[in-house]
Amino acid sequence: MKKKRRSRSSGIGGQAVLEGVMMRNKDDYAVAIRKPNGEIEVEMDVFHGCMQGNALTKTPFVRGIFNFIDSLRLGMKTLNYSASFYEDEQAKETKLDKALDKMSAGRGENVLMGITTVISVLLAVGIFILLPYFISSFLVGYVRNDSLLAIIEGIIRILIFFAYVVGISLMKDIHRLYQYHGAEHKCINCIEKGRPLTVHNVMRSSRIHKRCGTSFMFFVMFVSIVLFFFIRVDNAALRILLRVALIPVIAGISYEIIRLAGRSDNIIVKIISAPGMLLQRLTTKEPDESMVEVAIKSVEAVFDWKEYLKETFGYEVDDSWMIDEPGENSEEEEAASAGEAD
Repeated sequence: MKKKRRSRSSGIGGQAVLEGVMMRNKDDYAVAIRKPNGEIEVEMDVFHGCMQGNALTKTPFVRGIFNFIDSLRLGMKTLNYSASFYEDEQAKETKLDKALDKMSAGRGENVLMGITTVISVLLAVGIFILLPYFISSFLVGYVRNDSLLAIIEGIIRILIFFAYVVGISLMKDIHRLYQYHGAEHKCINCIEKGRPLTVHNVMRSSRIHKRCGTSFMFFVMFVSIVLFFFIRVDNAALRILLRVALIPVIAGISYEIIRLAGRSDNIIVKIISAPGMLLQRLTTKEPDESMVEVAIKSVEAVFDWKEYLKETFGYEVDDSWMIDEPGENSEEEEAASAGEAD
């Protein structure tokens, strides 16, 4: 039976973790980990957002703020879970661990995760928001035009982000993380292209996806340039405060843009999405088949892809569809993905 050539967002998303992949479908999520002994461990759970049930989580430009917070929380939780499989078995509980457990009634690990998340956010704000401002402020004596200074600050911000992405990609562990990131994207693209979720079909799917967090971060950079260009104050202290205060606004706008990008084939949307998708070539790498196997396990734990193919493409998957077919390779699809929504 010939499948219909149409595509619709599956609604699933995820992230790479240490030697594995987390996939989320609404409130359900699963983490699949390749353990040191080669076996695949799959953990399923339900995630409750910080404002679950509140009407604000469905309000445009506001929902993105809470979605960003929830993504950070779930991301840190699943990263810590995956890291637990590779911790040194000889490692002893420190005095800090014991003190945190005592003060938090046995919830020391959650407290430590919260502290780590806060520190990570503060570092990100300092490096990607405040540092570009301080660097550009040294040019005040040479550049008199405030509009030009705002553009220079934005360019510096993008260059710092680019340097960060390239720099950490040189680390061996991060390179493997980027491979699992590629496996996550390939699984979603495979399904949304109407293909049965087999290792071969996933391997030949694109590792670039419009709804990726990398694209979201690029939109954050882009939106910040626009806002800081038009919203200005004369006092230096107020400029710093303004940049921090506008972070939720930037996150909310960026979230709406990436939602639109994931659903639209509009030429303008394609143009503004292109830089973020190009950046994904740095934050995703080609996975091997063993990594794809892990990603597939994560998808299947939270998402009925066979039912999705039936509803979206109009066919039921039988044994014949599970046979891998020759077709275009992932490089060809990545070239095509720059011009269409996945």
